[in-house]
Amino acid sequence: MLRIITQQADVRAELQRICDRTHDEQVLHKEATVREVLQAVKRQGDKAVLHYTAEFDKQTLKAEELRVTGSELDAAYQQVSKELLGAVRLACRQIEAFHRQRVPKSWVHFGDDEVVLGKRYTPVDRAGLYVPGGRAAYPSTVLMNAIPAHVAAVPHVVMVTPPGPGGAINPAVLVAAQEAGVQEIYRIGGAQAIAALAYGTETIPKVNVITGPGNIYVTLAKKLVYGTVGIDSLAGPSEVLVIADETANPVHVAADLLAQAEHDPMAAAILLTTDAALAKNVQLALERQLVDHPRRIDTEKAIAHYGLIVLVESLEAAAELSNEFAPEHLELEIKDPWALLPQIRHAGAIFLGYSTPEAVGDYLAGPNHTLPTSGAARYASALGVETFLKHSSIIQYSQTALQNVASAIDVLATAEGLPSHADSVRRRIQQEE
Repeated sequence: MLRIITQQADVRAELQRICDRTHDEQVLHKEATVREVLQAVKRQGDKAVLHYTAEFDKQTLKAEELRVTGSELDAAYQQVSKELLGAVRLACRQIEAFHRQRVPKSWVHFGDDEVVLGKRYTPVDRAGLYVPGGRAAYPSTVLMNAIPAHVAAVPHVVMVTPPGPGGAINPAVLVAAQEAGVQEIYRIGGAQAIAALAYGTETIPKVNVITGPGNIYVTLAKKLVYGTVGIDSLAGPSEVLVIADETANPVHVAADLLAQAEHDPMAAAILLTTDAALAKNVQLALERQLVDHPRRIDTEKAIAHYGLIVLVESLEAAAELSNEFAPEHLELEIKDPWALLPQIRHAGAIFLGYSTPEAVGDYLAGPNHTLPTSGAARYASALGVETFLKHSSIIQYSQTALQNVASAIDVLATAEGLPSHADSVRRRIQQEE
C-alpha cells in the first residue's frame, strides 16, 4: 500500500530517508570487492575479465568470444520486428535532433592591442558506454548514451553490456547500438567491464570517458576509476516525484508512479498533492493497476519502501519540498505548470502538463534520460554532448598587449614567490626595448 503522510513534521525526514537509500554500511564491503576487481583487471587484463564474468555473471567465455561478431549484429536485425526497428529509428532522429542543438561552438574574440582569446571544443578520442542488462533489455539506454557521443564526433565508441544465457545479447540492444553508430560491442558487465574500459586489456581498448548507468558495483567502479578516465555521473536507483493538484487524473498519476517503481526494488515514487481526494484515489488506482502486474514483486517492494504520498498546503510548498529532494524526474500534473516552473530549482528533467508522462522522456522526446539521482540534481545535469567534449583555451598576446600588463603580472608573480614567472615576461619586454 502506498502510504499517505499528512503530518508535515514527518515529511522531510521521510524524503531524506528515501534520498539516502543507497548509503548503507554494505557499500563499504562492496567497495572492497570492486577495488579487488579493478586491480585484478588492471594487472591481468582479459584473464581477470573472463574470471569475473564466470564468477558473477555465470558465463564461461574465451577472450575471442568477448567481442560481438558481425554475423551476430546482422542476425539481430532479423530478430526484431519492423515496428520495433521503426521505433528505434524514430527515437534516433528525435534524440539526435535535440542533441545537435546542444553542441557548443568554438569561438575566438579579437580584442584591443591584438589580444586574441577563445575557446576550442574537441571530442575525446574514445568513449565507453555501459548498458545494463539482467532485469531487462535497454535499447533506449544505448541510444541515450551513443547518440550524444556520435553528435560530439567521437571517432571511436565502444559499448559493454552483460551477457545473457549462452553469452547472448538482446537483439534490440544490438540493433540500437548499430543504429546509433557504436563501432565495437563487448559482452561483459559489472565492475570488470568498467575496469576493462578504464585500463584497457588485450582485447578491449582503453577509453577516455565512461558513461551509462548500472548496479551498485558498476557505480562504485566508475567512482573509483574517475581520474584515470572521465565519467558522466554516479547513477543511483531511479526516482520520480509528481506534483499534482485537484485537476490531475488519479489513474494517470498512479500509472506514472508505477512506471518508475517497476524499474527496481529501490526505485522511488513520490506524489506531492494539495488535494486529499486525489491522494486517496491515486492510492486506490495504484492498487488496482498492481493486480497481475508482470513485475509485481519488485514493484511492490519499491512502493512499500520508497513510495510516498504527501499532502501539502500549497503548490508553492510542494515546489520547495521538491527542491529539497532534487528528483531525477519531476512531473507537474497541475492546471498551470508554467506558472510553477520558475519556483523549481533542482530537477534532472521536468515534465509539464497532463499529457507528458515521464515515459516520453525515457524513449524519444529527445532530451537525455541519463539523469542525476539521489539529490545530485542540486549540482549536476543530464548526460549530453558536452560529456564527450573537452575545451581548450586559446590565448594570443601581441608585444604591445604584453607590455601593457607586464607590471601587473610582475606584481602578482612576486607576491606568489614565483620569480621566473615574472622573469618570463620581463625578459620579453627588455628584449623589445
